[in-house]
Amino acid sequence: MPLLTSLTDPAASDGIALTVGEVSLGREQLRAAAGAVADRVAGARAVAVEATADARTVTAIVGCLLAGVPVVPVPPDSGDTERAHILRDSGAEQILRAEDVVLTARGTGTHAVPAGDATALVLYTSGTTGAPKGVPVTHASIIAGLDALADAWDWTPADTLVHGLPIFHVHGLVLGVLGPLRHGSPLVHTVRPRPEAYAKAVEQGGSLFFGVPTVWSRITAQPDAARALGAARLLVSGSAPLPVPVFGRLQELSGHRPVERYGMTETLITVSTRADGERVPGLVGVPVKGARTRLTDDTGAFLPHDGEAVGELQVHGPTVFSGYLNRPDANATAFTPDGWFRTGDVATIDSGGRHRIVGRASTDLIKSGGYRIGAGEIEDVLLALAGVREVAVVGVPDDDLGERIRAFVVGDGVSAQQVIEHVATRLSVHKRPRDVVFVPGLPRNAMGKVVKQQLR
Repeated sequence: MPLLTSLTDPAASDGIALTVGEVSLGREQLRAAAGAVADRVAGARAVAVEATADARTVTAIVGCLLAGVPVVPVPPDSGDTERAHILRDSGAEQILRAEDVVLTARGTGTHAVPAGDATALVLYTSGTTGAPKGVPVTHASIIAGLDALADAWDWTPADTLVHGLPIFHVHGLVLGVLGPLRHGSPLVHTVRPRPEAYAKAVEQGGSLFFGVPTVWSRITAQPDAARALGAARLLVSGSAPLPVPVFGRLQELSGHRPVERYGMTETLITVSTRADGERVPGLVGVPVKGARTRLTDDTGAFLPHDGEAVGELQVHGPTVFSGYLNRPDANATAFTPDGWFRTGDVATIDSGGRHRIVGRASTDLIKSGGYRIGAGEIEDVLLALAGVREVAVVGVPDDDLGERIRAFVVGDGVSAQQVIEHVATRLSVHKRPRDVVFVPGLPRNAMGKVVKQQLR
């Protein structure tokens, strides 16, 4: 079955396929214009697309997919070094920009449906541990992932998806652009995820809204915008943990308990709260259809799913990639001997299969005084302290403890001693920060994730 069924199915009805900013494209117009792109790129080894939030950019991506040519999304704000690395490493033979696409063009429509194991996208990781690594994602993996989310979220053609996320990552591109084009739900892309734009999209029939925690935090800071979202069907948060206070404020203002989910570039979305399931702050749900998960300790021993044991999360299933592009060294350590992908994230899983993501093993699992401590648990507690707006917790070397807990805090009217005591009285004493550093802001990447390497 083709990936973009709402465009390739002859029985699919016409109508608005997507709106990006002020530009709307019907399904027939998108199919025709993308067909012209397909004619242009057919046979290329790979094509890079400068991933601006523009209807012409979406058309370029769709055209490459229709032609069976791998798409390499390039962040529009990438620097010269990053851009050169992506183009060289991916083997892209062309680069398409929005101005290269003519929305009134018409293609021949003669391209064969790509095989399921053909590469659809080459996405690049954030590069926090070196140069970004290329992740080939197949048509079959995307189909499996999107169909699993349709099952989990009751996603149908009756929905209108709204978001303003970048379209060079899994969240904004795979879920946020290819998802509606597969399931037949119109897309409204707000160009930027401003609270007022999300509120306005409700008037355009928006029912399913995607955002990262920063987006939801800013929306709750504008109560009228948050209340407007009460008319939506489902709010989905991902790409980083949603702070518990933001979850609560969003529920208070909009009436919605947001759905949280977990995934990676290498795995797509493997765990999610279900639309018909219990939504608990801090939990990202259960494995989606086809996905399996497990926890291991430092020795590789399997850990119990008791909600307490903290271990490395490993995943297996049809959405998991087969290996990094041109990186046999990374592939050698990315998978277990029995073929499970090592996410590098630490988590707990309870007896009901519900997952709590503690964070990255490299930055969020703190080993202090013989204890294994999750930074995320401490951060959630501190965000409930009056005066704390943002917080990031890391472990730093300590001659006595191995690592000691340091909290970076953005806030007003709160002292270091209050921060320490707040944690000590609500969690185990050994989880209290030993150091508190007040900062004007936290370093974040394009998806709103805190870049803890810069803090360390």
